[in-house]
Amino acid sequence: MDNPISETYRAVYLTAEDLRVAASILYNAYHDDPFFIETLHSGDLALYEQKLRGAIREELNELWQQEQTLIGLFEGERMLGVVCIVTQQLPLGESRYWHWRLKMLISTGWQSTQALINKETCLLEHLPSSRCGILQFIAVSPSEQKKGLGSQLVQAVTSWCDEQPEMDGVAVFASEQAHAQIFSLHEFAVLEKLFIGKVEGELLYYHGDND
Repeated sequence: MDNPISETYRAVYLTAEDLRVAASILYNAYHDDPFFIETLHSGDLALYEQKLRGAIREELNELWQQEQTLIGLFEGERMLGVVCIVTQQLPLGESRYWHWRLKMLISTGWQSTQALINKETCLLEHLPSSRCGILQFIAVSPSEQKKGLGSQLVQAVTSWCDEQPEMDGVAVFASEQAHAQIFSLHEFAVLEKLFIGKVEGELLYYHGDND
């Protein structure tokens, strides 16, 4: 993918050399995410941050190794944002590979790993079909906030989805209303209101234009 979504920015597939910067962007963006706070935070901030870094690192590496869709938003050579999409060709939820489970156990502990699995299982149960992708991560670098780059990233997601003839659409769980509103501007519709653990949010779905 090399999608010049504006004259200034371009959305391209990540390379192995991009993963470290992508992990840093995701860590900063998800530091205060309600789901990760509930799942990984036990009262010790330093331990929480260590677990969060580990969870993001292991998930990003797994998605890369399994050839899932990792897209970066670039201005020149500088990465400003990142999107990670998984398809159900990758075993998710209770079907996760044992090596992923082991790495997550080491990085986050048993309860946190189980919570991550339970989240995916819940989302899978509410998807319209097995041909739907899940937006696993979407993030803009904190220094680049409030420039409309979130919308640029969502546009990259919908463009990618429209180009996949085997995909029915792509879904995302949004626990913050401001985030849900950005998705709704790009034709994501609410499928369900869900509780993931104690975190309330909406499962939003974009029906791909590939019929």
